[in-house]
Amino acid sequence: MKIRTHLSTLFLILLSSATGISIASAAPSANSSGWFPPTVKRIVFLGDSITYAGQYVDDIAAYQHARFPDRPIEFINIGLPSETVSGLSEPGHAGGKFPRPDLHERLARVLDKTKPDLVFACYGMNDGIYQPFDETRFQAFRSGIEWLRAQVEKSGAKIIHVTPPIFDEAKGGHPGYAAVLDRYAEWLLAQRTNDWDVVDLHFPMKNFLAAQRATNATFALSHDGVHPDELGHWLMAQQILLHLGVTEAATARNADELMARVPDGAEIFRREQKDQSLWKDAWLTAIGHQRPGMKRGAPIEINPQTGAARLLAQTNSVVNLKP
Repeated sequence: MKIRTHLSTLFLILLSSATGISIASAAPSANSSGWFPPTVKRIVFLGDSITYAGQYVDDIAAYQHARFPDRPIEFINIGLPSETVSGLSEPGHAGGKFPRPDLHERLARVLDKTKPDLVFACYGMNDGIYQPFDETRFQAFRSGIEWLRAQVEKSGAKIIHVTPPIFDEAKGGHPGYAAVLDRYAEWLLAQRTNDWDVVDLHFPMKNFLAAQRATNATFALSHDGVHPDELGHWLMAQQILLHLGVTEAATARNADELMARVPDGAEIFRREQKDQSLWKDAWLTAIGHQRPGMKRGAPIEINPQTGAARLLAQTNSVVNLKP
């Protein structure tokens, strides 16, 4: 994965000042088993098209696997484009072809089939449906997040909430929508006082974008205001890694640079990207959803007791095996 290389050599200084990260006070480094508790063997990422695109998931999974090859953790990306946790959809979405899919429709199947130990959930971008702030829509988002949290915990898994990425009005239009996502992110961050585990990537991304635009008015992290480019996905992954205690991520300008610091990092990264691309469609197909136009994934066979899955070729011959 190669990203733009126009960032200055003062990236670390810019990052720490723009995002508020104190490198000296970052979380301690990982122990010998990695950055996740020993009980965590399967991690599910839930979200919309940004999660489905998956670069930030690839970055995190590849680095964990490279640093701790003897610690088998399965990373399952089940992001679904257009999805909301609020259950809302704007009139005429997708040209009137279909309403936005609602996480409520599939979450029970996700948890039943994947049996995760830990869930990362990144929602909000679609939940204000690209309209000015409205208290009713905001309440639907809050209720959806609280419901999601309750369902995940009821299943026995832990959940880490992730604030939504930024919306760039300079690229995406919809005046006022950036401020809507500010409020959604602020509410999520406020739940830390209720002992919620929340990763903030929204405001670090916002501050980074503002710092770059101060010297380059055309700089962007997204071509359409919504979907981050590879640098944007790296900033997302970086904030999650820092939250987990991966202090080394603070000084990496991109995922390639981070992976270059470990033996065979580039090859491990390449394999992870290939595997994730194959498995996310396979899992989405196996779980089922109501979003038209999605690629049909290869069939998988899931153990109903453990959630362990094996990916089958179209001829039903085994081509991969997940622990």
